[in-house]
Amino acid sequence: MLTDPARFYASVRSRLGKLTQSKVDGFEAILPALDGLPLAHAAYALATAWHETASTMQPVIEAYWKTEAWRKKNLRYYPWYGRGYVQLTWEDNYRKADEALGLNGALLADADLAMQPDIAAKIMRHGMDEGWFSGDRNGRHTLRRHLPIAGVATRQQYMAARKIINGTDKADLVEDYAQWFERALREGGWA
Repeated sequence: MLTDPARFYASVRSRLGKLTQSKVDGFEAILPALDGLPLAHAAYALATAWHETASTMQPVIEAYWKTEAWRKKNLRYYPWYGRGYVQLTWEDNYRKADEALGLNGALLADADLAMQPDIAAKIMRHGMDEGWFSGDRNGRHTLRRHLPIAGVATRQQYMAARKIINGTDKADLVEDYAQWFERALREGGWA
């Protein structure tokens, strides 16, 4: 939780530029879902959302520049294609998210609920905490596996954390964002 949101936003603006109201609304949906996470975990979640939403901080659908007809024809997991701050895909993951969030089947009945900012934020938190999105022979990729539970993370730790969502694709860029968000969270009194 932030103790000084004004300082957090001032720090974010100093590094990432002007924030539209829509971006602030996105932060306001995500931050409560991250409450209680260690500093590095929260910073990495914000960095991931910033990157995965093309810096909009609003939930997006997979291949948002394409049509629904294109998604139906080209995505083998249709209609369970990616939605949210991170791309929740496949029916099993929608079922897992529905159960974890206590939605009693609502997400399975309407997958577009994953586009609601508060739900998308909770999906991101649970998925990154519990390793819903990827794994390897050593287990699931989780925040705890890659990042410290106290203090700041190293560059190498933030780069390795990219495996939680998307292998090593853009790991260096997302690491930069994580460092910026870590500073902003510290300045905002993340506790």
